[in-house]
Parts: sequence; C-alpha cells; structure tokens
Amino acid sequence: MFTRILIANRGEIAARIARTCRRLGVATVGIHSEADADALHPSVMDESHLVGPAAVRESYMNVAAILEVAKRSGAQAVHPGYGLLSEKSHFARAVLDAGLVWIGPSPEALDALGDKMLSRATAIAAGVSPVPGANAPVESAAEAEAILARIGYPALVKPVGGGGGIGMQVVRDASGIERAMKSASDRAAQSFGDARVYVERYVERPRHIEVQIFGDTHGEVVALGERECSLQRRHQKIVEESPAPAFHGADGAVYRERILDAAVRIGRAAKYVGAGTCEFIWDEVRKEFYFLEVNCRIQVEHPVTEMVTGLDLVEQQIRVALGEALPAALRDVTLRGHAVEARLYAEDPAKGFIPKPGDVTTLAWPAEVEGSLRIDAGVRAPGKVTPYYDPMIAKIIAHAPTRAEAIAKLGEALDAVQVAPLVTNLAFLKAVLKSEEFAAGAYDTTFAEVFAKRK
Repeated sequence: MFTRILIANRGEIAARIARTCRRLGVATVGIHSEADADALHPSVMDESHLVGPAAVRESYMNVAAILEVAKRSGAQAVHPGYGLLSEKSHFARAVLDAGLVWIGPSPEALDALGDKMLSRATAIAAGVSPVPGANAPVESAAEAEAILARIGYPALVKPVGGGGGIGMQVVRDASGIERAMKSASDRAAQSFGDARVYVERYVERPRHIEVQIFGDTHGEVVALGERECSLQRRHQKIVEESPAPAFHGADGAVYRERILDAAVRIGRAAKYVGAGTCEFIWDEVRKEFYFLEVNCRIQVEHPVTEMVTGLDLVEQQIRVALGEALPAALRDVTLRGHAVEARLYAEDPAKGFIPKPGDVTTLAWPAEVEGSLRIDAGVRAPGKVTPYYDPMIAKIIAHAPTRAEAIAKLGEALDAVQVAPLVTNLAFLKAVLKSEEFAAGAYDTTFAEVFAKRK
C-alpha cells in the first residue's frame, strides 16, 4: 500500500478520497487555491499546499505547481478525483513522467475515450451502437445538413473534446445549423481548448442510464450495476439512483443485462483500467439504448453504487493502481436494495437554477448511519460557497431494501438538513422526492426543469 497520496482536487470529492486514505492508513497531501484556504477539504488532509489564486487554470489545473507539491511532500501517487485534471491525458503523462503512480486509466485510454469521435469508434468496434450521427468532426454547415438529412431532426451539435452538456446546441431544422455550430465551437474552444464539433440525433425526452465499470491491469473488466441519472438541469445531474427505475417490468432484466454487457465490451475494447462510467441514452419509446460516452474517472454519483454493492470504489482504484487484480467482490458483485442520492447546491431553481454563492453560517446534517445514510460534504460552517467553482454543498445518499423506503429515508434526511443564509435547492429536492412522477419512476431528462417551473 502507498504511504502518501496527493489528492489533486477540491471540495467533497477531495474530502471523500481522504476518508478512504485515512481508513487505509495512507497519509494525504491536499492542494488548495487562495479562495479555498479556509475551505473544508484542506482541513481534512494531513497537509495541504497552496497552488495558486482562485482561478482554476492558475491553481487546480496548474500542473507544474501540483507536481512541485507532490515532489516536495514525498507523495508516491496522485488521485485526480473527478473534473478538473482527472481526464486530461497530459496531466496523467506528467504524473507518470515524474515517477509517480497515476490512480486512473492510462493516458492512452484517456486519449481514446476523451475524444468523442474516437470514443464512438471504440463503441462501434465493440458492437455497441452510439446515438446516430457523425463519426467524424463536422467542419461546415453544409456537411452537417447532409448528415441531418439522413438521420433527421431534431439534432444536437456537440463539442468533440468535452462533456457535462457544455456547449451543446439543439437544432430543430436546417435554418439553425450554422448559428448552432458557431456557438458550440466557440464555447468548446473556450472551455476545452478544442473547437471541433459534431452532430447527432437529439432523442426527445430520453432517460440517462450509466454503467459503472471497473478494470484492472490484468485485462479484467466488470460492470457494477447501472445508475439512473435522468433528473438533470442544464444537462447536469441533481438526483441519481441505483438500480435504474427505467428498467421496470418483465423486460427490465433483459435490457439491464444487455446494457451491462455493452459497457463491459466497450471497457475491454479500450483496455480500461480503474473506475469509469459508460453513459447511455435510453429511448423508452423505441426500447433501445445508445452509447454516449465514457467518463474516465470516478463519478459524482459513485456513492449510490457503493451503497448497493457494499464496495469502496476509491479503495479499489488505489489497489488497481498498485497492480492488484480485481477481487472476487468486484468480479462477482451482488447488488442489494436501492440507493438514491440528492445533490444539495447553492442555486435558485426558481430562476433557472442559477448559482447563488455566499457565506455559510449555519450548516447541520442528520446523523450518518453506515450502509444506510451517508453525507459527502464539501462545505463547512462557518464557510462559503465561492463564485469560482461548482456550487455543490454536499451529497446526501440513502440506502434501503426497496426504492420506496430509500426515497422516504432520503426525504427524512433532507428534512433534517439546515443551511443558511444561502439560497439552495433544498426545498426543490424535497418536492421532487414527493412528486407522483418520481415516486412512480416515470421521469426523464426534461422533468427537473419542467417541475421547477410548475413550482
């Protein structure tokens, strides 16, 4: 086992990784920006180092500063968490070139799967159908029109080099293509340093299903069940659960088996190592799923998988990075019960979910119960949610034998949360859990924003 790991991230994921390291007896080295000097995550590290000012590119994405901290602290390995540098192959290579262990998939896998076109090609080679669309970057409106004449409207114009819904544009007819391509390309260049875009079919009212995969350095790849992440705003998730209620009824088990098998085939084709997530669109009308992308990192919503499997995925990431083979607990995983996660954000659902940063003077959580109720917090009181980073305050995760019981338990936990004076989505989350649609599992990716307007 490593003796010292640098956690190249911030907020709740940095604190969550530190928790596993502490249990394993591994010392933690944290990093923080000037804006995060008094934040929660530096306080839970054995040591934390300043890497730059508030701006992300000058601090949490400052590769030279982070590697200098690793060298100075004597860290043996780097865990990148999610977001920020976690899927950047140049960072993975820099870590390896510095003689450190990279706790994540290989730089080659990051290159192959981080690029949407190469990712589509990997899926196709594995016999898995992506969303119908272009298999190469689209360079002109005329080229896009020709493709869309074949697959039909509505369509999405999407950046090749990024995710999280950033830059995506919906096109309803040919008149909107040129403007959508320019908008998507400009945003992609700004956000990802890659202006390339492509087009694909826009599935109306889809459900978002993702499969947790895990691979080792010995060629084994497994699927650890699926998660439903259809409750979203701005293409970003708010509530996640496992197993997916989309796969209900007599045919549900058949579709579940197929999508898990598809994810494993993609992972094997990519020679995937570590934790990753294969994302799919489920078209409930056609009863078909389409491959979207692979997120080459641990996900925000990984706790629901941990709850239903009883596994610590961060521990398994560390063990795989040490060269260990996947244990029997991963190779023959058994899912138990149901888990639901709600993300508490400093945002205003009544105003389009706009972020609402500010000071936190009151913050109280319900008592955690191992295997039943879990809080992954990224903010403390007194403290603040700054305007520089994602405004997530915490994730609240409940597990129970049945879906109805898990929802009820999560609702009770949210009732016990106290946070002030921030504007948050707490009341919205409570209302969603009590809604008829959510209780019935009858929701899709449009539900959250429609529901917010109803309220």
